[in-house]
Amino acid sequence: MMEEGSGGGRSNYNRMNDAKNERRVGLIYDQRMCKHRTPYGDDHPEKPDRITVIWNKLELAGIPQRCVILNAKEAKDEYICAVHSKNHVNLIRNISSKEYSKRNRIASKLNSIYLNEGSSESAYLAAGSVIEVAEKVAKGELNSAFAIVRPPGHHAEYDEAMGFCLFNNIAIAASFLLDQRPELGINKILIVDWDVHHGNGTQKTFWSDPRVLFFSVHRHEFGRFYPANFDGFYTMVGEGPGAGYNINVPWENGRCGDADYLAVWDHVLVPVAKEFNPDIILVSAGFDAAFGDPLGGCRLTPHGYSVLLKKLMDFAQGRIVLALEGGYNLDSLANSALACMEVLLEDKPISKLSEAYPFESTWRVIQAVRQMLSAYWPTLADKLPTKLTDQKAPPHILLSSSESDDEDDDASKIISKDLVQAVEDVVEPILNLKIEDYHDEVNSALWRSKLSKTDIWYAGFGSNMWKSRFLCYIEGGQVIGMKKLCSGSVDRNPPKETRWKTFPHRLFFGRDFTQTWGPGGVAFLDPRSNSEDKAYMCLYKITLEQFNDVLLQENVPDHDMNSPLFDLNALDSILNEGSIPVEAVKRGWYHNVVYLGMEDDMPILTMTCPLSAMESFKSGEIPLCAPSKDYADTLVRGLVEGKQLSEEEATTYIQVASTKPL
Repeated sequence: MMEEGSGGGRSNYNRMNDAKNERRVGLIYDQRMCKHRTPYGDDHPEKPDRITVIWNKLELAGIPQRCVILNAKEAKDEYICAVHSKNHVNLIRNISSKEYSKRNRIASKLNSIYLNEGSSESAYLAAGSVIEVAEKVAKGELNSAFAIVRPPGHHAEYDEAMGFCLFNNIAIAASFLLDQRPELGINKILIVDWDVHHGNGTQKTFWSDPRVLFFSVHRHEFGRFYPANFDGFYTMVGEGPGAGYNINVPWENGRCGDADYLAVWDHVLVPVAKEFNPDIILVSAGFDAAFGDPLGGCRLTPHGYSVLLKKLMDFAQGRIVLALEGGYNLDSLANSALACMEVLLEDKPISKLSEAYPFESTWRVIQAVRQMLSAYWPTLADKLPTKLTDQKAPPHILLSSSESDDEDDDASKIISKDLVQAVEDVVEPILNLKIEDYHDEVNSALWRSKLSKTDIWYAGFGSNMWKSRFLCYIEGGQVIGMKKLCSGSVDRNPPKETRWKTFPHRLFFGRDFTQTWGPGGVAFLDPRSNSEDKAYMCLYKITLEQFNDVLLQENVPDHDMNSPLFDLNALDSILNEGSIPVEAVKRGWYHNVVYLGMEDDMPILTMTCPLSAMESFKSGEIPLCAPSKDYADTLVRGLVEGKQLSEEEATTYIQVASTKPL
């Protein structure tokens, strides 16, 4: 193969594979799309490594040598403007040439977006690459293709970048085939979005268009999961000529796996696809529903993805285009992408999935979707037989601790560790994981079980004084003013109790920009006590397991936690030492765990900067900075709703903390 272009893409388009029986599969990857990265070099789930690990995995498996490697091309504005407003296109085109501070101000006003000097080029290449492979497949020059692109696209709306997405790559490609290349005979497109998040931007693009059947299966949790609205609910079916051509399958909970997705394919997507009979299929191929993804919380395996894709190849003569969307566990991302490429190349027969059953909630959602859409798709009108829907996995069991001394009575109400759940947690993934991954999963289950039995008080002194904000770290999501969402804790049970106390520590505000809040300082606490200082803190009674998840999210949210950051030994030590810097997350600003005393015989812990950072704040090496209005308002809400101060008093408290010298 020949090397071509500064972007590192490879071209062998004129060298078709001589094997007549092998499918012609296209592949696009270009290192120039790695230029889009966080402006401060902070770690972030949507990072350049996402596409490089896929490419490296495919190369190790010898996949590129068997594919038609295409050059990435930047999309033309006229094609992008079919999906996005002219203002939005101008913004993304020019954003990388703007000065550093202006870019950050723009990003801070958007939902879960960062921008840098490489963002414009990457966004144009991503959109153009998906157009390129889609056109080749539509022409019949390729049977199928995979565009390994970033930034992803399916959240991007007509006039807004959001959810890591700048341009809606898949929507732009679909619009291009339908409106710019009518001679190709593409009149009906099936878009399958299996990313764990709802493809809100794609849905809105084709909301009234019967030429596009949009299908999205995603974690929804009744609007609590990102993008945290009801656009992804099953009642959203399209309107006007497009009524019935928008299908949402909204999971009520996380942990959905191969059996759940297969049930949706067999009883919703496949029957409708047969009736729709698409000319081509475009897949928003997010791999964040994969087992181990830090943002997704679902359990699809690489084999599961391959089965889903294989079923799609029965339609449109196998003309399928995959465009990368999400996927933030680098191992599961690469393994899942490889599994899909092997399907496109028809490497080997796809074996059946194991005899696992879907959750009861999955059958409930499937039946609701079928009933809602039966008026548009008669194939869905028949009720599923009870014999089928009775085949279900045990329901989710919420873990809880009880203060009752009557163990038998508690056991009759709540099963703390169900045997079948343990099998699902540990045994089921064995066949699909490497040995080291299996040990990681076992270790994770063991330490979480152990730490879930110990309660502590977590003391929030900044935005976490507002309970709604703190619950983002437990339940996931975001509140007003936040620019990015929290993934939440594994155990999503709310705090058992909330209290308020004051402590002799100095509250101050430092740094000048965060990914979560944008420009402005955020709260820190001097780890040293001083009787002349007074800091208000909201105490949340949570488990030590949950404390570990909060500690992770406060510091390096995309880090895999196969072992605890702060275990029982650390808890014993901190009672004597007073504070413990957690080395595993030392890149974070709040990696210093501080012991504040006891309450009801339980330790009170908070997290702030280490003493070394205090000296840097004093010297000016790290800037002191007043908080933004959005951030300050969050603290005010906490203090007022907690009945600690009036709004005027709370505002004064924050103003003094942000102006008083250290």
